[in-house]
Amino acid sequence: MTGPVTGPVTGPVTGPVTSSPVSPDEMMTVAAARALRGRTACFVGIGLPSVAANLARRTGSPDLVLVYESGTIGARPTRPPLSIGDGELAETADAVVSVPEMFNYWLQPGRIDVGFLGAAQIDEHANINTTVIGPYDTPSVRLPGAGGAPEIAASCREVYVVLRQTSRTFVPRVAFRTSVGYGDGPGSRAALGLPGRGPVLVITDLGILAPDPATCALRLTHLHPGVTVEQARAATGWDLAVAPDLADTPPPSAVELAALRALTARGPAGPHEGNT
Repeated sequence: MTGPVTGPVTGPVTGPVTSSPVSPDEMMTVAAARALRGRTACFVGIGLPSVAANLARRTGSPDLVLVYESGTIGARPTRPPLSIGDGELAETADAVVSVPEMFNYWLQPGRIDVGFLGAAQIDEHANINTTVIGPYDTPSVRLPGAGGAPEIAASCREVYVVLRQTSRTFVPRVAFRTSVGYGDGPGSRAALGLPGRGPVLVITDLGILAPDPATCALRLTHLHPGVTVEQARAATGWDLAVAPDLADTPPPSAVELAALRALTARGPAGPHEGNT
């Protein structure tokens, strides 16, 4: 089971709070970028995780090494990449290694601080679905699939998940368990022999959730500006618990918001759900 998350994961980077209108997606992305402060290397999923990780490198974590599944280490894209095969990742990377080396040498031995994932569904114990909605043989929606997400969720020292919070995405039990969070509760990760701590933060457009130390069930720890507990609970498919020390997420600073808008304005790959 994970211990408490340490480090300044919610405070503004620098400068005055912005007076510009901030969208829920922007608040979510800024909160996710802040969570990467103090981390060394991040295994980045495409979509929302990639936008947040690249924002972190431009604001509070300039030395953060971004690692992508395609084998790029230290990528510095000028815009959110379209996929793990986006050529700019290789062009701007410190090194490009083979995919087997990426998984066998860097990921599976636990050399990556944080795995940053998106999801189509997540359940109370932070299990992730990116495979199907509905029965596996006759799904209503077939999703992109696992990619490297199961290995990232298993082997990174910690995992952060970022996705929009609705009752369709936050479900009591995922339709397909693509990537294991805390399985069925305490002891599940150990029983499976998973070396990483698992998901320690789930960052949404409404707030931030973290696993309860005793039950491993996700509970609300932070609310974004203007969001209420009732809204967060209405957007969750289970009876969402609230941490006794529930806090407010500080709004983005002018520096954070300007950096985010400059980043997303440079290319077509704006924030969207994805896995790896």
